[in-house]
Amino acid sequence: MTDAKTKPAKTGYDLIASYLRTLDSSPGVYRMLDDESRVLYVGKARNLKARVSNYSRPSPQHSRRIARMIQETSSMMFLTTKTETEALLLEQNLIKQLKPRYNVLLRDDKSFPNILVTTGHTYPQIKKHRGAKKEKGDYYGPFAGAGAVNRTLNQLQRVFLLRNCTDQDFETRTRPCLQYQIKRCSGPCVGHISAEDYARSVKDAQAFLQGRTKGIQEKLAADMNAASEAMEFERAAAMRDRIKALTQVQSTQGINPKNVEEADVMGLHLDGGQACVQVFFIRAGQNWGNHDYYPRISGDEDPSEVIEAFVGQFYSDRDPPRALILSHGLDNDDLMVQALSDRLGRKVEIIVPQRGEKADLVQGALRNARESLARKMSETATQGRLLKGVAEAFDLPKVPQRVEVYDNSHIQGAHAVGAMVVVGPEGFEKNQYRKFNIRGDDLTPGDDFGMMKEVLTRRFQRLLKEDPDRQAGSWPDLLLIDGGAGQVSAVREIMEELGVGDVPMVGVAKGIDRDAGKEEFHRTGKSVMALRHNDPVLYFIQRMRDEVHRFAIGTHRAKRSKAIGATPLDDVPGVGAGRKRALLAHFGSAKAVARANVADLQAVDGISQNIAQTIYDYFHENG
Repeated sequence: MTDAKTKPAKTGYDLIASYLRTLDSSPGVYRMLDDESRVLYVGKARNLKARVSNYSRPSPQHSRRIARMIQETSSMMFLTTKTETEALLLEQNLIKQLKPRYNVLLRDDKSFPNILVTTGHTYPQIKKHRGAKKEKGDYYGPFAGAGAVNRTLNQLQRVFLLRNCTDQDFETRTRPCLQYQIKRCSGPCVGHISAEDYARSVKDAQAFLQGRTKGIQEKLAADMNAASEAMEFERAAAMRDRIKALTQVQSTQGINPKNVEEADVMGLHLDGGQACVQVFFIRAGQNWGNHDYYPRISGDEDPSEVIEAFVGQFYSDRDPPRALILSHGLDNDDLMVQALSDRLGRKVEIIVPQRGEKADLVQGALRNARESLARKMSETATQGRLLKGVAEAFDLPKVPQRVEVYDNSHIQGAHAVGAMVVVGPEGFEKNQYRKFNIRGDDLTPGDDFGMMKEVLTRRFQRLLKEDPDRQAGSWPDLLLIDGGAGQVSAVREIMEELGVGDVPMVGVAKGIDRDAGKEEFHRTGKSVMALRHNDPVLYFIQRMRDEVHRFAIGTHRAKRSKAIGATPLDDVPGVGAGRKRALLAHFGSAKAVARANVADLQAVDGISQNIAQTIYDYFHENG
């Protein structure tokens, strides 16, 4: 690759034209920058010279967005690539990284959960899995969200009676747990089912997740009839309940396609300068849920441009299915097919159906996209009025686009955490929430001022490092702090020390009798104020305070639970989760591991002589 950048005094068409003599017909990626070197736009080209020449002179084909972008361009950067497909991939990666103002941008980039059936154990576990697929086992998904996967898991446990406990719990249990009592596990931990029968249940569960449901239902029905004829009515009733659970799984999936085995169905709806893409996940011939996305657009893009940008960014870090069924065609469908096929390692189809079952699926996605966008636009209008009300109530210089709300949680200083939630024009932005494990060793237990100082210092030091010019939209327009005058004064001192004292801040105190509805608001250099008891802005602030409190409490509980379940083995070098499970299963407790000699430690599967010596040295040198 080559990289070239100059910054002539020219701007707009003249500036762009000046680059043409240095370009050739290679494929590549170009960036347009403004007079402060901020990236305005990232684009790809089969032929860089031909593509850039389109921007070098006025044209009726240029939308207002493109014309405005050209006028703001003060410099350009170019990266040549070996192939057009490589240019496409590089373009999407740069867009996600740089978030240029004039590009279509996928803002919600969450991962999707899968169902994992583990391997490597006589009695495999079935559970929800999110993130990198590092654990050994068979993965089924993606599911559209935690709700969809939890419902499916719940019913599958009722049908196939597979365990969901950890291997450590399994090894140490001496009597069946509640899951067995409520008929959602067959009790393999205490020998209530043979390994052969459990393996058949695992095989049936995997067959269901692969879409082979007919044989399973027939088998369960035959078992129920046989039990009934043998007058084993309790067993027959259990089979009946399992058939019912299986039916419920299928009913919650909605309409399952007959002739589509594996695909993502995407419907795009544009309205009022906003976009919604509805994605349905079809796997194993089953509908595994849907999710809506609202990519950032300028408002004058063609549907093909929006859907192409969405597809490229959506699959930049996840594997595509064998087919994409789209409501609109792509400008560069051949490049996208090549890029997705290379990522998956097999052929990927892109289909824009006109009739038949696939067209019906697209119509369903379009209907959902239209309804979702209408709801969001209504909610955004309401949210906009509330944010405007906040600006008026606290005399802010502008309507806040990003409000950060902070709180701490601890029990007498133990397991202390800080929490930050973010609110913007589209409501609570949960992908922007942050938690802070309080590290200060010199803090007095329960020192809320000290905890808040640590949280805000870490937060704004990072902002100053990552976005010193405050251009990326990551800086808050308002801070809401849980506390009164003392807390506000302490926080203002921190902000002044960091050089960010211009960020507006309001302290929210409970007020008289600590009663909701009587909150007092504290600002530096201004008198205490309150809002009308029935003011919508007051309710809005209460919701924000309650949300950060909920998030802080949840984070604290998770940290406390993790600490309770921790063992001294967690800190031994070279002992990961697998070796820790093996050691606990062999010795029964961490204390017994600590007392063991090197030879005894070596007797455990997976523990080599070097690891055994490391474990022995750790406990005897630090004990």
